Amino acid sequence: MGQYLLGLDAGNTVVKAVLFDVNGVELAVAALGGNSIYPQPGFVERDMHEQWAQASHVIRSVIAKAAIDPSDIICIGCAGHGNGLYVLDKSDQPLLAIQSLDSRAMDLVSELHAQGIAETVYPLCLQKPWPSQTATLLAWLKRHRPELYARIGTTFLCKDFVVFKLTGVRGSDMSDMSAAGLLNMRNRRYDQDLMAAYDLTDAFDTLPELHEAYEVVGAVSQRAAAETGLYAGTPVVAGLFDVIASALGSGVGSVGQASIVAGTWSINQIIAEAPLVDDRIFLWSDFGPGLCMANESSATSAANLEWFVKEFIEPGMDRDDGVSPFDVCNDMVAKVSLDGALPIFHPYLYGTGKNSAARAGFYGIGGWHGRAQLLHALYEGVVFGHRAHVETLRATGCAFESVVLSGGGSRSPVWPQMFADILDMPIAISACQETGALGAAIAAGMGGGVFSSYADGVAKMTSLDRHYAPDKDRQAVYDQRFNLFSELGHTMTRPWEQLKRIE
Repeated sequence: MGQYLLGLDAGNTVVKAVLFDVNGVELAVAALGGNSIYPQPGFVERDMHEQWAQASHVIRSVIAKAAIDPSDIICIGCAGHGNGLYVLDKSDQPLLAIQSLDSRAMDLVSELHAQGIAETVYPLCLQKPWPSQTATLLAWLKRHRPELYARIGTTFLCKDFVVFKLTGVRGSDMSDMSAAGLLNMRNRRYDQDLMAAYDLTDAFDTLPELHEAYEVVGAVSQRAAAETGLYAGTPVVAGLFDVIASALGSGVGSVGQASIVAGTWSINQIIAEAPLVDDRIFLWSDFGPGLCMANESSATSAANLEWFVKEFIEPGMDRDDGVSPFDVCNDMVAKVSLDGALPIFHPYLYGTGKNSAARAGFYGIGGWHGRAQLLHALYEGVVFGHRAHVETLRATGCAFESVVLSGGGSRSPVWPQMFADILDMPIAISACQETGALGAAIAAGMGGGVFSSYADGVAKMTSLDRHYAPDKDRQAVYDQRFNLFSELGHTMTRPWEQLKRIE
């Protein structure tokens, strides 16, 4: 038997490959960035050929870095960003990939809510239409790009395309499809009534075969082996929605545990045995019999810092000096003294889960404020966005006893303490930074017979690194500022709608 598990993590632009041994020791990492395509405002797409080129490159690179025999890889798992829409044509050729940051369907979402469609689909899929939801985007294509819609042969998601290129199998898993609004959460199956509500009955046959995330769906083909350096015949599992993979990879695998991911999206999720029927919860994701995740999310997290760095930090830096712009930001924020009169920031560059018209903004800037104070407001505003989601989960009765923070934000020396203070919860940080890939590797370990369950894999492959306790004095200041943050959001609702109409 082999000795290694390969985890892939396909994000909106970056694809990573990480090689682990069966004890969770990371042997090598390879990552490669790609490009988003913006055909017009609100449209966020990608080139699927580029995505596969990235994936094949990082797989070959990680094998070379680890200096292993690829035949020693037991099994391969892939995680990928959820929702958005990845489609093949009827000849299995890439047709279109829409990322989960896309907002083209805002008007359609408003229409579906006004027509009562949201109330029709909610009892079936336990979520309502929203702009980057797979079901909504498919309905948008039918209405606005009927010639392209008619060419669709397969409807699936980001990681499914990578699995397809590795194996030739057109499939998906429960975690991704349940989060995409395409699965009946009661019987864990596609539903004709659900598709009909979106006027997608004619797309039912484009939905791929469903699998458990840990189920082996195929093996690396000869062609994929030649392109990646993998051993032909290596088993590949169906894979996971990346937020579920990140939870598992951070050490969250049992009922009552909470995972917060500070990445491109603000992900706030709690494991439960069965979903609660409460439409205040953004969505539920099913990732195995008796295991589901309550998920409150929006594209309001570390993507804000990436934007700030790109626009206001990097232009003034020497890119060859070896200093990370994110380290520069952390240093500036660490030197700011917490003050109730600091600027406030709304982290809504891509809207919110409940209001796609919302926009980012700084409030209360004085002439004595500089980049450090604006960055502090941005860091704080991101955590306030997470807090709003966590409060929604608490209000619905979703109980949790511990929180593990992962994602790019967890690597900051200052952000985790903000999370502890603002959420009033002890925060733990995973020892592994590549939690999405590790979660995918845990699923691969189940498919390869190494682990008997998610909990078994989590226990054997993960560990915690740092712990942060809330500071009660700082918490009182943050509470006041969170109330102002929320009041400003309510006040700005009408101006945001006016901006949307102008666009």
